[in-house]
Amino acid sequence: MKKNALQTKLTEYGRLKNSIMGVLLLVTLLTFQSNARGQEFYDLENVNSIEITFAEADWQQILASYYDDGNDERLVGSAVINGAEFDSVGVRYKGNSSYFSVNGPKKPLNIKLDHIIDDQNIDGYGTIKLSNGFMDPSFVREILGYEIARKYTPASQANYANVYINDELIGLYSNIQSVDGLFLNNHFQSDDKAFFKGDISGVPGPGGGASNLIYRGPDSTAYYTSYEIKSDYGWGEMVNLCDTLNNYTQSVEDILNVDRALWHLAFHNVLLSLDSPINTPHNFYLYRADNQQFNYIFWDLNMTFGTYNRSGPGPGNEFTIQELQVLDPFHNMQNPQFPILEKLLANQDNRKKYIAHMRTILEENFANGWYETRAYELQDIIDDYVLADENKLYSFNDFLQNVENQTGNIPGIVQLMEVRTEFLLNHAAFANQPEIFQVNTSPEIIPPNSTLWITADVEDAYGVTLAFRHQRGDRFETINMYDDGEHNDGTANDGIFGTSLEVNTQDVQYYVYAQNNDAGVFAPARAAYEYYTIDVIDDLSDVVINEFLAINDAVVADQDGEFDDWVELYNTGGEDVPLLGCFLTDDETNLFRWAFPDTSIAAHDYLIIWVDDDQDQEGLHTTFNLSGAGESVILVDQNGDIIDAIDYGQQDTDISLGRYPNGTGPFLQMTPTFSAENVNGIVGVQERDTEIPGDISLSQNYPNPFNASTTIQYELRQAGQVKIQIINVLGEEVVTLVDTRATGGKHSIVWNGRDSFGQPVSSGVYLSVLQAREHQIVNKMTMMK
Repeated sequence: MKKNALQTKLTEYGRLKNSIMGVLLLVTLLTFQSNARGQEFYDLENVNSIEITFAEADWQQILASYYDDGNDERLVGSAVINGAEFDSVGVRYKGNSSYFSVNGPKKPLNIKLDHIIDDQNIDGYGTIKLSNGFMDPSFVREILGYEIARKYTPASQANYANVYINDELIGLYSNIQSVDGLFLNNHFQSDDKAFFKGDISGVPGPGGGASNLIYRGPDSTAYYTSYEIKSDYGWGEMVNLCDTLNNYTQSVEDILNVDRALWHLAFHNVLLSLDSPINTPHNFYLYRADNQQFNYIFWDLNMTFGTYNRSGPGPGNEFTIQELQVLDPFHNMQNPQFPILEKLLANQDNRKKYIAHMRTILEENFANGWYETRAYELQDIIDDYVLADENKLYSFNDFLQNVENQTGNIPGIVQLMEVRTEFLLNHAAFANQPEIFQVNTSPEIIPPNSTLWITADVEDAYGVTLAFRHQRGDRFETINMYDDGEHNDGTANDGIFGTSLEVNTQDVQYYVYAQNNDAGVFAPARAAYEYYTIDVIDDLSDVVINEFLAINDAVVADQDGEFDDWVELYNTGGEDVPLLGCFLTDDETNLFRWAFPDTSIAAHDYLIIWVDDDQDQEGLHTTFNLSGAGESVILVDQNGDIIDAIDYGQQDTDISLGRYPNGTGPFLQMTPTFSAENVNGIVGVQERDTEIPGDISLSQNYPNPFNASTTIQYELRQAGQVKIQIINVLGEEVVTLVDTRATGGKHSIVWNGRDSFGQPVSSGVYLSVLQAREHQIVNKMTMMK
């Protein structure tokens, strides 16, 4: 949308403002919201509807008093989100400038769905964080910023939400995913390591409150005013990070994911997100993953694209728009108050990688004009909502104008970034970049325990390295690539660099980095967040989920005598299969929930995993339990690809779900066969889509539940042998009702509730089992006395 399209928008607005359509607009909005129910909560095409109800009419004053007290207390109410009802949610105000600068009701909100009711969530999300559009007339800065950030590092999902409180429309908000346990598990496969939020609570400088990673000595209390700890422990690790960064920088990679930090810094500089570690050191999270490295995580991107323009403390220290457009790519690199910049960028290799990341951000989002097109696409999603928002912080005209043009002292996004993009790409630091034209591997099919060759066609580079690892979460190792004619690289000095890896059974994830005296380049360009993958052909496809028990009351106990949930895997192949790096989960949104240790499953053998959330016990014990009410069991390989999965419903106590025939068939309810072949002791069905021929059918008995007797109907389209048995939940035969050759057509038989000895059976669940033409159909029925 260029200026002619913008003028059209303004004309449409003028007509709407003076017409009845403006009055009827809310009806259209409510219709859209009702259709949004069931959509993914952070789907960018969906504007969520959040309706909060408090019993207290003076809810604004109460929330303000809670905020002023600073104790994070919440006001409890109910909520309806996209049509779904939530009870006892906790609400509080959040923010700093975005809170104090707003006099009306549209203050930023933090809504905790699981405040009182454990595990209450929407699409798995228990906390909702809403921003009010402070310092952003365009209302796209924060959403666009997160969308760009997600291309290069772990970053929150973000879209919009229309908020009502006590039936009053409060207005449109940005809806930003909370950086919480769900986020950490999805991106780092854990959530229980050292975790901090960097947030200013004092004045920048040694001993002050800035979250600037300055080393303040070994006493952890010196850091309490600068960082909010979000984990149960970790102050010693924070002190160690600051000490290593400042005093032992050569070892910083041991404790900090440097590449992710460089992406973080590059993003903030390119997008002029100055309320951040590159200018006002706060607004970030740090999480130390299982590989012992801290990772920067974005937070609070509402002031991207130059709306925060302070260059120092006190009045008179503001950047002009012209100064922002040409802000030095190495801004604050020489400032000792910013050691994350000073220490990391003092290293020439890090500087080259930092500039390479900046170039990627510029070329993929700004030089091609994508950001402008995307900004207008976002506005098209929300423009009606903004127009209807009586509490919006800027006029609708400002909303339409600010993507391109300055509003007050707030620069237009295009106004800022057109000049900035040209300035940066023509900066001396961006000159003489090498190129990587092609990366190849051989052989085409990689068997386990073989040699893999990797080559790269490179121009204008003197040094080329290969970074590789075997599974997500591992650190990348680096080795040199050579252009000497001796590493499967063609002839010497032909620009083809090569090296080899000895692979085992695990896949390989890798990227290539090339540099010369002036610059560096990655392939793929978004490395290390993105990478190439080589699939090692192994026997993982032979491993299946064979049986599981979600309610284990008395079937079999683990080594500590506890009757816990369990999952049985079976190897259908003829070779042992290593499972190191694979995962088991019950949540398709978190495929990396529990990682297998270094263990294997033998050929044609079984492996039991105790799904009991008790990893302190010996053996294979996961970090989660199975739900007897129904969920999923999912087996995942090292790359996050699903090997096998089963969705199941409500389970019966001490009745398992297992494949029949063993290892290959559909899942049927059965008497558990723990670590053994699933036999024909079936007591029910889980899936009704088995391959039963259309000329055989077994109807549900009637009545059901029944007291004295019930009728069972079946149909054969052609004559054949038929057997109908009644089976109890232990898999034992109660009585055989039919065992004969029957004519084609419909038949019925009455079961009088007695066993083969003529004795009345007790109340409980029974199964009618029809066997005909080598097929079996099973129905569950209930006897009630």
